[in-house]
Amino acid sequence: MPALRPCRCGPTGVDRRPAGPRWGGRGRARDDRRRWLGMIERLTVRSGAYRDSVTLMLASQDAGAIAGVVHASAVSATPLNLELLELAGFGPGELEALEPTDLVVAVRAEDESAAAAALEAIEVRFAAHETTEPAGLPPPRSLTAAVRRRPDASLAVISVPGEDAAHECSVAIEAGLHAFCFSSGFDVSVEAALKRRAVERGLLLMGPDCGTAILDGIGIGFANEVRPGPVGIVGASGTGIQEVACLLDIAGVGISQAIGVGGRDLGAEVGATMSLRAIELLAGDGATEVIVVIAKSPEPGAAGSVAAAAAATGKPAILCFPGLGDLVPGEDVEVVATLEEAARRAAIRSGASLHPPLVNAPATRPGLIRGLFSGGTLRDEAFALLASALAEAGEAPPLALGREPRPEEEGRHLLIDYGSEALTRGRAHPMIDPTLRAAALERAGARGEISVLIVDVVLGRAAHDDPAAVLAPAISRMLSARPGELAVVVSLCGAARDPQGLDEQAARLADAGAVVVRGNAQATRLAIAAAAGTTGEPASA
Repeated sequence: MPALRPCRCGPTGVDRRPAGPRWGGRGRARDDRRRWLGMIERLTVRSGAYRDSVTLMLASQDAGAIAGVVHASAVSATPLNLELLELAGFGPGELEALEPTDLVVAVRAEDESAAAAALEAIEVRFAAHETTEPAGLPPPRSLTAAVRRRPDASLAVISVPGEDAAHECSVAIEAGLHAFCFSSGFDVSVEAALKRRAVERGLLLMGPDCGTAILDGIGIGFANEVRPGPVGIVGASGTGIQEVACLLDIAGVGISQAIGVGGRDLGAEVGATMSLRAIELLAGDGATEVIVVIAKSPEPGAAGSVAAAAAATGKPAILCFPGLGDLVPGEDVEVVATLEEAARRAAIRSGASLHPPLVNAPATRPGLIRGLFSGGTLRDEAFALLASALAEAGEAPPLALGREPRPEEEGRHLLIDYGSEALTRGRAHPMIDPTLRAAALERAGARGEISVLIVDVVLGRAAHDDPAAVLAPAISRMLSARPGELAVVVSLCGAARDPQGLDEQAARLADAGAVVVRGNAQATRLAIAAAAGTTGEPASA
């Protein structure tokens, strides 16, 4: 694999401040505002001002931590964020006719000094994240300019609005750079064409919607601090890569390379173009002895091509292809349905073993299951397991959502992906900022028909530095309010060397009352058993 020398670029913006507040509007925002009479409120809009979602989250946290500050938000003016601001009592006057590229800063405080301190904290955070070159030059305004400044770069990491991402990927490929595209939202036909072009040039296009890669020991995106070892992973799923890598870490088995390819790579239109290229690279990689390929919902033709390519490597391969158990891949290639089983089989092929401990289902009354996931693949895996269990019981299937549920959907088993495009547009991913999911968790826990909540907590580089600090208090409050009526099962995905502290995170979540397990499939089985009233029966891993 090539040495990685990334280049970065980022736009800037202009400040535009309204002359004064123009409160008005109707409905909930105006009603809520009565609670804040007598408080100091400041709302500013910066037209066309870009800040990445992580910087905005950190700025909001810095300001919100100041004594006397009741609310602090620094957000892009996306529809979701504007709705949340209105629900918090801001606008709607100042929030009208804004573009998603505008930046909104909203502060509510008990007095002028606290409001001023909050605004200053936000500015300090913005200034701290203004990247400059060692020579004091301003950051390049385009990828082309960045390449001119860093001609030795071999990789471009792209995280921009989806409508711009395809262009930036094309620029990277034509400049001879591998591309890691965290962004989503561009047309699948464009993705297919860009990937064909990348292969023609001997390059990788990881993405779009690629969350994780580990190349030559360097993590890109959301990546865990796993040990080096013999297993190479090709993943059409960031959290799928993380789950398998972290379960292998438990078994003492490390990763040679982990190549993300984006969630649509094994669809019919893309045809596994980048998965096949990644398998080819792992076949020639001397450090890779076992290959694992992960896909959410592979198209049968693409899955067959991948199986044939894996068999042709001559190396043992495990294909995690849910729903394709009848695929006949060839000698030394196995097909499994869960990430847990993929890790177990890869461990065995590497001369190790993986046996997560049995855990009893938590005590609660029968009722509905609500899953609140930050990882789309973990949500999809839980959905498949729950749908199968409900079908056996003759019950209606669950709903898998990438948005907040509608009122008419509340009476069903629901599994929600809070990392979906609809719920992350203009906001930090829930692995980075768990506050939106924590609030949704408490709302769900207050519903009497829900008896079990499933929550995934994903650790590693780029993830929130202390997710237990946000989630554990919410879990504790919910369980205290409904003793014996509600259970929380946490699927903890992390490695022992992750900066958050794996054991400490597990202990604090357990102290809050959650049942904490390592493995999403096991967490789902526990939830199914508890919701069915079979409390106390062990869930096998």
